[in-house]
Amino acid sequence: MTKPTVLLVEDEPAQREVLEYNLAAEGFAVLTAATGGEAELVVAETPPDIILLDWMLPEVSGIELCRRFKIRAETRAIPVVMLSARGEEVDRIRGLETGADDYVVKPYSMAELMARLRVQLRRTRPATVGQVLEHGDLRLDTETHRVHRGGTEVKLGPTEFRLLACLMERPGRVFTRESLLDRVWGRDIYVETRTVDVHVGRLRKALTEGGADDPIRTVRGSGYALG
Repeated sequence: MTKPTVLLVEDEPAQREVLEYNLAAEGFAVLTAATGGEAELVVAETPPDIILLDWMLPEVSGIELCRRFKIRAETRAIPVVMLSARGEEVDRIRGLETGADDYVVKPYSMAELMARLRVQLRRTRPATVGQVLEHGDLRLDTETHRVHRGGTEVKLGPTEFRLLACLMERPGRVFTRESLLDRVWGRDIYVETRTVDVHVGRLRKALTEGGADDPIRTVRGSGYALG
């Protein structure tokens, strides 16, 4: 799978550098922003899988930024983990009520922070954290890179495997070709959208070998969905 992308919003350069280094070392693709305005631009251009957000920011506070992300339909589902030196219960409650999915009090251990990020990713992008995905008679193991349908192993190439994992994370959701390009090929690689159709065709051929039903649905003018 492509690396999960985290947006790190932290205005203090030294702290941002330490966090960026550790996140990259843990297998994340890291985007950074120093202000709320910068963070909003990054999210609009390159939606991350998760946001790590400092409470104390210039211009727009982390609390206000979190509120904005959570009221917008296009960003509501992105998990937000808030970092704060405010450890009082009232502050934690305020952060969570604003929409933060988790609240980590400074100082914290890096191991705890990474574990909390993975908890949120397990909920929203399970394929990025070594989960077994199941849908109907399909079973995909992201650690062993094996796919079974009805107990029979299905041989897939690496791109078709990533494509199926993406579809299996959200059965029923329609993924546009552009979103599949981002998730399967990566945001830094230029690939034409018609390439998606080619690989979906290969995936379908592998999944329907032996006469099985095609589990992938084409949504005309939009993209593809599983089931």
